[in-house]
Amino acid sequence: MTTSPHTHDASGHDPDHDHDHGHGHGHGKPAKRPHPSMKEERRKDRNRLFFALALTGTIAVAEAVGGYLTNSLALMSDAGHMLTDISALALSLLALWFSGKPADVKKTYGYYRMEILSALLNGVLLLGITGFILVEAYTRFRTPAEVQLAPMAVVATIGLLANLGALAFLHRSHSMNVRGAFLHVLGDTLSSVGVLVGAGVMWLTGWYVVDPLISVLISVVIVVGALRLVKDAVDVLLEAVPSHVDLSVVKELLLKVQGVTDVHDLHVWTIASGMYALSAHLVVRDPMVCNNDDILSAAKHQLYDRFGIDHTTIQIESETYAHLGEVH
Repeated sequence: MTTSPHTHDASGHDPDHDHDHGHGHGHGKPAKRPHPSMKEERRKDRNRLFFALALTGTIAVAEAVGGYLTNSLALMSDAGHMLTDISALALSLLALWFSGKPADVKKTYGYYRMEILSALLNGVLLLGITGFILVEAYTRFRTPAEVQLAPMAVVATIGLLANLGALAFLHRSHSMNVRGAFLHVLGDTLSSVGVLVGAGVMWLTGWYVVDPLISVLISVVIVVGALRLVKDAVDVLLEAVPSHVDLSVVKELLLKVQGVTDVHDLHVWTIASGMYALSAHLVVRDPMVCNNDDILSAAKHQLYDRFGIDHTTIQIESETYAHLGEVH
């Protein structure tokens, strides 16, 4: 069997089977558009989560007590979400701490996937909480309960202000893990708004059935966001192609690199939020004539500039070797 020749530089590096890990020292990384420091981004995410956790924890007790005393299901729903947020934010902080641990010989990608597991758990937790609220709302529809409107509105206003402050910090992150925490706090914010609207309607009309109705509407909004979060997390764990990547376009992009005649064994997946990986075999006309370093550099520039893929494993093969096929 004829195999494709491999060229090595003085350091023994094999450019035909190149690994670019996105840490600023990969071959062919576009210097003009450096990737943001992952360490710095995760430090900022930790600060955001810590602030949101402190703010949410302070208000959660007041919301829980207020909901119980005023007999408001909408307010208790808000309190329930806020109490859930404490565990969700703490879980997200723990996941960020784990994801910052260095890779080792057993976990060569490190602990980045802890972020995805945390996002998945947060999404499932949200679905469970909203399910409980919907069951309670059904009971309230059948037997509407009187609500103390003035204390209900005061507590909801305090909760709303606290949630808006937490959202202001969390929305700046693109991390899927922080996004899960953001959805928790967003659910609380919507709940606080719903509580205030419901209090106004009940004060004007005396229709206490509005209280569980507001809870149902809020729950529907939260379920939609939670299902999307769960789907995204599962896609990452299944190593599905990222949503912003079209595999056919990636293949077309690689075929345009000078010297490349075919592309096969092409895979693109997500390691963690903002970290995308690719592996592929590039078939070239004549490896003895083509400059493999130039081909790799051109391919990496195109992948990074077009799709933000900065971790690549690319193998270059001759046409003869590709036609013989490989054993998988």
